Amino acid sequence: MLLAVLISNSEGNILVERFNGVPAEERLHWRTFLVKLGTENLKDAKNEELFVASHKSVYVVYAVLGDVHIYLVGKDEYDELALSEVIFVITTTLKDVCGKPPNERLFLDKYGRICLCLDEIVWTGVLENTDKERIKRLVRLKPPTEF
Repeated sequence: MLLAVLISNSEGNILVERFNGVPAEERLHWRTFLVKLGTENLKDAKNEELFVASHKSVYVVYAVLGDVHIYLVGKDEYDELALSEVIFVITTTLKDVCGKPPNERLFLDKYGRICLCLDEIVWTGVLENTDKERIKRLVRLKPPTEF
């Protein structure tokens, strides 16, 4: 299961998070752990360079894309190889939605579409779609909602 998808800015502020099967009381621990991991290791990282860690029998794959950090946490069948596939789909989709590797402002400007894309890629802890064209088509079919 894909336990978490987290996207933060370079200062460690969470921009998007999706937890699946993680109790509410453990989410703060994961947020803190992932952001600390990123601030220690992603300072001089190149765009889309993957980093791998393991913690409590789960796998963590994380990367930088523009000014945002992307973290994935998985267990069981979502080992580091599967997570690297998922992060590739996410980074490709983010670049496609934003037109380039995003800075924080561009990411927040495209926030709604990014969230729709993330939901099409990962749904309830399972990888759903990996094809960029299919994701674009499915996101286009979503009706606009008023908040």
